[in-house]
Amino acid sequence: MASPDAEAAPPTEPERWRDLDMLLSRPGNLVHSTFDPSPGLRDLIGSFVEVLVVGAGGLGCELLKDLALSGFKNLHVIDMDTIDVSNLNRQFLFRIHDVGKPKAEVAAKRVMERVSGVNIVPHFCRIEDKELDFYKQFQIIVLGLDSIEARSYINSVACGFLEYDSDEKPVQETVKPMVDGGTEGFKGHARVIMPGTTPCFECNIWLFPPQVKFPLCTLAETPRTAAHCIEYAHLIKWDEVHSGKPFDADDAEHMQWIYSEALKRAELFGISGVTYSLTQGVVKNIIPAIASTNAIISAACALEALKLVSGCSRSVSNYLTYNGLEGTHIKVTEFVRDTDCLVCGPGTLIELDTTSTLSEFIKMLEEHPKLLMSKASVTHEGNNLYMQAPEVLEQMTRQNLSIPIFELLKGASLATVHVSGMAESNGKKVSSLRKLRVAFKGLEEASKMDTTESS
Repeated sequence: MASPDAEAAPPTEPERWRDLDMLLSRPGNLVHSTFDPSPGLRDLIGSFVEVLVVGAGGLGCELLKDLALSGFKNLHVIDMDTIDVSNLNRQFLFRIHDVGKPKAEVAAKRVMERVSGVNIVPHFCRIEDKELDFYKQFQIIVLGLDSIEARSYINSVACGFLEYDSDEKPVQETVKPMVDGGTEGFKGHARVIMPGTTPCFECNIWLFPPQVKFPLCTLAETPRTAAHCIEYAHLIKWDEVHSGKPFDADDAEHMQWIYSEALKRAELFGISGVTYSLTQGVVKNIIPAIASTNAIISAACALEALKLVSGCSRSVSNYLTYNGLEGTHIKVTEFVRDTDCLVCGPGTLIELDTTSTLSEFIKMLEEHPKLLMSKASVTHEGNNLYMQAPEVLEQMTRQNLSIPIFELLKGASLATVHVSGMAESNGKKVSSLRKLRVAFKGLEEASKMDTTESS
């Protein structure tokens, strides 16, 4: 009889994939109409499907593991963070000697060590640092993020690839599916976003509760909690001491300074509870994560990704919520897409004169009530019309600023352009990507459209 302390032997390759192969080789009543059951379907998925995982934190680690064990062999993961000791209690791919290393690189290495045949390419950078063509290569994008701004950016990128036909129906070849997961303590969600068909992130952004804000008078005069002391150091003291220097929440020295000042403030008012981890949570609006919730939501997301590429079952329609606070409650809600959405719709219509220059167009974006976009870069059909950065591209495209945009769009009476820049969101300037339909006044095709002149 084997010792109870003896480790179980790792599964052989056939044993590891037995259940998945059975799922993909059997017909059924709940399968998608395009499902073609085959014993070789897992190998096809592994060979031809590329998936991007955005985020390598608590949920991202689970996603990489689950996707690798669901037959996906070509994965990429992008994350700008490094491993902190506070991550180790729930981000199971990391060890104490990994502290300070990039999350994406360590997570990719660990999964590849445990699952043979899988290839994971890590990207240690900001999501905004990647060109649009980088995101275009993936069949599915899976999100494991804790930031509304990051979700909004990836959503706008994926929806930017979407094209509509003459009847304003989505062209299926341009649809970039997304599976979005999120957790908050004992609660979580998993949803499938099919741009142009199901609601995108912006269509129901109202689902996310507004961030808690404290009155400045309370922070400055009558702090009562540890969070008040931290926000005082963050919102008031930092600007007093570092006039004109922007605060970077991802800079360890900046965060340490906020923590030290919050401690001083707490001691002055006899308030306890200020810790470095709480400082990070308050400043970056981090919700405490629970490993079991991450595991449950990741499993739901990985299953939805498998359904999308194989058709082995119908996708969830379209928003699954989980609540494990008191018992277990799981519910699926079908939300309706906003047909007037600025992000997943056909695009905001801008009407121009044929003599309007590219420079005038960029200036118009700053004043347009629906856009309010500053420092805009403009692309059309993959060509850079004007790029704000890097400097070498700015110099190469600067000459286009004085050229009529009608000429740059090769005389098309109606064209789709993509603009990226900084836009207002909840009182903050955030990176934004928008799709615009540009129509020119006086042209026959444009006159047939129901257009309104942009303000």
